[in-house]
Amino acid sequence: MAASAMSSTWTTALADVRPGAYWLDDPGRPEPLSALVGDTRCDLLVVGGGYSGLWTALRAKERDPGRDVVLVEAKTVGWAASGRNGGFCAASLTHGLPNGLDRWPDEIGALEALGRRNLDDIEATVARYGIDCEFERTGEIDIATQPHQVEELAELYETARAHGFDDYELLDEAALRAEVDSPTFLAGLQDTRGVALLHPARLAWGLRSACLALGVRIHEHTPGLALALGTNVFPSLVRRLRPYTVPVYDYALMTEPLTTAQRDAIGWRNRQGLGDSANQFHYFRLTADNRILWGGYDAVYRFGGTVRAEYDDRPATYEKLAQHLFTCFPQLEGLRFTHAWGGAIDTCTRFSAFFGTAHRGRVAYAAGFTGLGVGATRFGADVMLDLLDRAETERTALRMVRTKPMPFPPEPLAWTGIELTRRSLAHADDHGGRRNLWLRAMDRMGLGFDS
Repeated sequence: MAASAMSSTWTTALADVRPGAYWLDDPGRPEPLSALVGDTRCDLLVVGGGYSGLWTALRAKERDPGRDVVLVEAKTVGWAASGRNGGFCAASLTHGLPNGLDRWPDEIGALEALGRRNLDDIEATVARYGIDCEFERTGEIDIATQPHQVEELAELYETARAHGFDDYELLDEAALRAEVDSPTFLAGLQDTRGVALLHPARLAWGLRSACLALGVRIHEHTPGLALALGTNVFPSLVRRLRPYTVPVYDYALMTEPLTTAQRDAIGWRNRQGLGDSANQFHYFRLTADNRILWGGYDAVYRFGGTVRAEYDDRPATYEKLAQHLFTCFPQLEGLRFTHAWGGAIDTCTRFSAFFGTAHRGRVAYAAGFTGLGVGATRFGADVMLDLLDRAETERTALRMVRTKPMPFPPEPLAWTGIELTRRSLAHADDHGGRRNLWLRAMDRMGLGFDS
């Protein structure tokens, strides 16, 4: 397709797009709960009504039904990252097998087993409480779109098999395109059981309902002003934690539902979640009504780590994402987008959550999920409860749980380092994956930047 025709295609496709997260534009959105007025006492206070807080409150009541639990949320449950992410619920606790092997090779077997068990438990929880979140355990395919990525996926497949992980399948170009047909696809590595797809806002609302049914007292429009248990991307009220995470803005588009002819043109009958293998990667999936969510690529850090509502909308990124979708699936020309949105992700230098306590063990925290919080926050909730109970468990024995990532430096060093890393990653994508001196130095120090 000529450049002018391509430009016309994606410009037309965005003509009627509405700003705002598709998931939150849902008629099933519950009515807000009342704010907390006056003093109250409880056994456990949870600050934050995203996944981290909701899972903590739910697991606390499941462990001890007599425990008096209060959850406070500054706005409404699920309004931030928990209600606007891609809906990929991954078993991995380490932001993928390669990152886990690089950082905790001696624990990777335990980490993978705990992660798979955690995903099994999420599936069981959704069924037990009747949470209508369109849960589909379809698996995921990592896709090579450049020759060097084909080799990297083959190496990762052999590594996974060598460690006894047998849920992976290596797909050559023909096998991959028989699953999902794109002229840009060269090979794929399929994790058949390690990822579920779901409606992220409905999961948050369903967890809210389950918490209420178990007796959790939830107050919305009630900001926490002193301490926080799970504040995600927002500045931690345990001040010493603030340098460990930075907010990175990620963006996504949602299409109108595909017609039968459009589905036939691309296949995708098994509905796997998809992601390409570039440093600046895309993630994409089908919804229950056969829309395509297409997100990723740009990871935008604002100087000073500011979080503002106006950053949730970025037309320049929407145009880029639309162009990329039609490059991937030229057979979908004429498809239009209905929603476009963004939001902040809490990123840390090791790409996966870290944990700890403060105030003489009376406060527990989990942060730094780096875009993989849909599933891993449940594991983090159990870790925090273990720590508060001073319980010695398989989770608290992990070096992953007992150590923290390298903090980010103060400004202007943080912005300079992140921007240099971002540009270096883009350069590597354009030059056969070759990492420059800066990235090699970051690798040696175990540092990174991702969304």
